Amino acid sequence: MGVVTPEQTHERRSSSLSFALRWKHENLRMISIIALILFAMTFMFLIMYYGTSIKSVSVVVDGKEQTFQTRESVLQHILDEQGISVGEHDRVSHSLDDSVESGDRIIIEKAKPVQLTDGGQTKTVYTTGKTVKQLFDDQKIKLSELDKVTPALNAAINENSEVKIVRVKKNVEEIKEPIAFETVKKTEPKLIRGKEQVIQEGQEGVLLKKKEKVYEDGVLVSEQIVDEKIQTQSVQKIIAVGTKNPVVTLSSSSPTLEQVTRNGVKFDVKQVINNVKLTAYSAGPASTGKDPDHPQYGITASGTRVTEGRTIAVDPKVIPIGWWVYIEGLGFRRAEDTGSAVKGNKIDVYFDSHDYALRFGTKHGATVYVIGPKKPSAD
Repeated sequence: MGVVTPEQTHERRSSSLSFALRWKHENLRMISIIALILFAMTFMFLIMYYGTSIKSVSVVVDGKEQTFQTRESVLQHILDEQGISVGEHDRVSHSLDDSVESGDRIIIEKAKPVQLTDGGQTKTVYTTGKTVKQLFDDQKIKLSELDKVTPALNAAINENSEVKIVRVKKNVEEIKEPIAFETVKKTEPKLIRGKEQVIQEGQEGVLLKKKEKVYEDGVLVSEQIVDEKIQTQSVQKIIAVGTKNPVVTLSSSSPTLEQVTRNGVKFDVKQVINNVKLTAYSAGPASTGKDPDHPQYGITASGTRVTEGRTIAVDPKVIPIGWWVYIEGLGFRRAEDTGSAVKGNKIDVYFDSHDYALRFGTKHGATVYVIGPKKPSAD
C-alpha cells in the first residue's frame, strides 16, 4: 500500500501544473491588453485632474488689479503664493478661509494709519476710507452740528494724516440781576423846611439775562449775553422834602440871625422866611365884609387903623403881631392884622384902593425878613 500511494500523488500534481501553464499561455495576451488599458485610463485621469485644477483668479489691491493662474483652492494660500499680505485692519471682499473658484475677483482695500485727535485725545486709527468723512464712517464717529473738523470732511487723507475734531458745546444759563430803584424827591409845602419824609419805599427790580457759554473740548472759550428782559420793574423811592418854614415863637429876646442893609437902612434880622405868598386887600366889604358905616370898619385885629404902606395881615404863629418886617420889592411893613385865609407863609398887603388890590393879584416866592417890634431907621 505504501508504494501505490506516491505514484497516484505525482500524477495528480503534474496534471495541475500543466493546466496552469496552459491557462497562462493562453491568456497572457488578454492580461497585457487589460493592463495597458488600465494604465491609459489612469494617465488620462491624471492629465484631466491637473488640467481642471488650474484656476484663473483676479486680485484687486487698492484699485490695482492683477490676474494669475493657480492650483490653490483656499484664498489665504493663494495670497501667500502670490506674496500678497493682508494686514489686521485691511478690508477683504472674501474670507481668507474661503474656497476660491476660477474667475473669482478678490478685492483688498489696504488700511492706512491716521492720527486722530478727538476731544483733545489723540490716538492712531486705521481706515480704508479715502476722505475724512469716510474715515468717520469707518470709525462710526458721530458729529454734532457745532463740532469743528480739520481738515474738511471732503478732504483726502493719506497715510499718517492728522485729523482733528474739536467738540463744541453751548450752554445757556439764566442770570438774575437787580435793577436799582430811582430815588425821587418832591417838595411838600405842608412839611417843615429841612425835614424829609419817605412817602414810598423803593424796591429793586429784576433783570433776567440769558448768557450763552461756548466750550471747546470742555474748556470755556467764550460767553455772551444773548437775551435779556425785565422780569420785575423797579419801584421808585419817593421822598417828600419840606418847604414850609418852621413856626418859630419869636420874641424880643430871640437871637439875631444876621444883619441886612436895604435901601440904606441896616437892621438886625430875627428870621428869614423864603417863598412867601403875597396877596392884597382893602378895608371895603369885598375884603373885610364891613361897610364904611360899620363901627369896626378899617380897624385891624390889633386895634390899629389900616394904613397903606404900613399895614399887613399875617399868621401870628409865623410873624408876631406888632412886629416889623422887610418884604423884598415892597419895603418895610408892620404886622397889624390877621385873616381867616392868611395861614403859614402868606402875607396880605393892605391898599386903600380895592381896584389896586385886585390888580396886585398874587405873587409867589417873596423873601421876608422878620425884624422885631421896632422899625429900623437910617440913623
